[in-house]
Amino acid sequence: MAKNLETWNPEDERFWMSDGKRIATRNLWISIPCLLAGFAVWLYWGIITVQMINLKFPFTQAELFTLAAIAGLSGATLRIPSSFFIRIAGGRNTIAFTTALLIIPAAGTGYLLQNPDTPLWQFQAMALLSGFGGGNFASSMSNISFFFPKRVQGYSLGMNAGLGNFGVTTMQIVVPLVMTVGLFGGSALVLAFTSGTLIGKIPAGTETYIHNAGYVWVVILVPLAIAAWLGMNNITAEHVTPGLGSAPAAFGKILGMLMIGLIAAAGGLWLLLPADAGGSGLELSKWIVLPLVIAATVYALRLFPGPVRKSLIRQYSIFGNKHTWAMTVIYTMTFGSFIGFSAAFGLAIKVVFGFQHIEVDGVMTHDTLNPNGPSALMYAWTGPFIGALIRPLGGMISDRFGGALVTQIISLVMIACALGAAYFLTAAYASQTPEDFFPPFLILFLILFAATGIGNGSTFRTIAVVFDKVQAGPVLGWTSAVAAYGAFIIPQVFGEQIKATTPEHALYGFAAFYAVCVCINWWFYLRKNAYVKNP
Repeated sequence: MAKNLETWNPEDERFWMSDGKRIATRNLWISIPCLLAGFAVWLYWGIITVQMINLKFPFTQAELFTLAAIAGLSGATLRIPSSFFIRIAGGRNTIAFTTALLIIPAAGTGYLLQNPDTPLWQFQAMALLSGFGGGNFASSMSNISFFFPKRVQGYSLGMNAGLGNFGVTTMQIVVPLVMTVGLFGGSALVLAFTSGTLIGKIPAGTETYIHNAGYVWVVILVPLAIAAWLGMNNITAEHVTPGLGSAPAAFGKILGMLMIGLIAAAGGLWLLLPADAGGSGLELSKWIVLPLVIAATVYALRLFPGPVRKSLIRQYSIFGNKHTWAMTVIYTMTFGSFIGFSAAFGLAIKVVFGFQHIEVDGVMTHDTLNPNGPSALMYAWTGPFIGALIRPLGGMISDRFGGALVTQIISLVMIACALGAAYFLTAAYASQTPEDFFPPFLILFLILFAATGIGNGSTFRTIAVVFDKVQAGPVLGWTSAVAAYGAFIIPQVFGEQIKATTPEHALYGFAAFYAVCVCINWWFYLRKNAYVKNP
């Protein structure tokens, strides 16, 4: 079992070459698959809901969109407490315990999917707990930032985040494949509509084992949690986790802080959702509810008793730094777009290109199945795959040319791609043959995903340079927490605009936000008298 590290100084070249690099690399390569599994469990609702449509589960499209949105809001909110875990509970303790917690929603989802008559609220409860996987990103990135010297932060953080984000792609490939085989027993369900995987389309009438979508991750998570416990380290040096107590005490702190996040997320969802989807019926605007959820979580954490409260107050000093807020907005553009589009991409393909859009008596209808439509399950993985694959490259380029310059270039690319995709989305949603517009739409979205991946790497570099070692970890966690709300906002916005028959308006809004980020990045880091020049 790996020991606690009482001294740790990766900026000391002699220490780094003798022991530090080996230890840091081991922790990185255990961290990556744990994070990958976290992303898979967090975001598998985007694929599961597509298959629920194909199996004719008794839910509307709007109700199914709420599952991905609930997981998105929960995962984003849980990143707020997770941002501060490392300095309170230690890296090894945190990664091992939070990886083990993912077994609960994975096993629960598999169990519930065996029965199409399962009430919606039970799926929503599992979606809420799937947020554990989203929260893990903040603690994982914070942990790795302490292990590596500043000169390779772009690379190390890019590798952890980029390969960890492969959980999205891995899930989008694995889940459709395991549904075709009775790996874990149970009764198969029969497809009402044609489905698809990487190996081709599966015709209606075929038996499928949708519950495997949950159970397969249980088999993966158990050895990963054990590997994290046996192979990772807590850094108990003064600048990371001084005075670390026992492991059970650390687990208790983590669980208590996660409960605060879950309660805040559940309260926000109750205010947001309609009554027939388990909400209050108030259906308050997300632009009101999300700030309330964030503020409530941050404030409630400060009330946590004992040493945790003292540690949080020290870490909350990041909120007095103007760069925290600038990077929060910029990072939301990159990671928020990546994670939000990853959650919504498959279902958007299904709804826009999988149905014919026909005018009947002067009214456009959107419920006629398109026999020539592309399979959402065959294409949904492609964007997240490219975005995750290219992220380490974004970090390495930024280590050489500066993070802010790279961010500025990719921001302009994102604006152009969003506007172009909106054009083809408009044409498709008014056509009886929407598949004609799918190739250019897909190409633009793949470029957009690639830009988000490069931008994720470049923003990591900027944060690592702008902030000192004590603040960089919590800032990485905090910015990732706010950005992760993209996994809630983007599916919600797409769902609302599809319901209003104007899906292109969602992309227009995203393009406008990207333009704001261009201005912020230029003002803080690229203009002549920038606060920090091209970090």
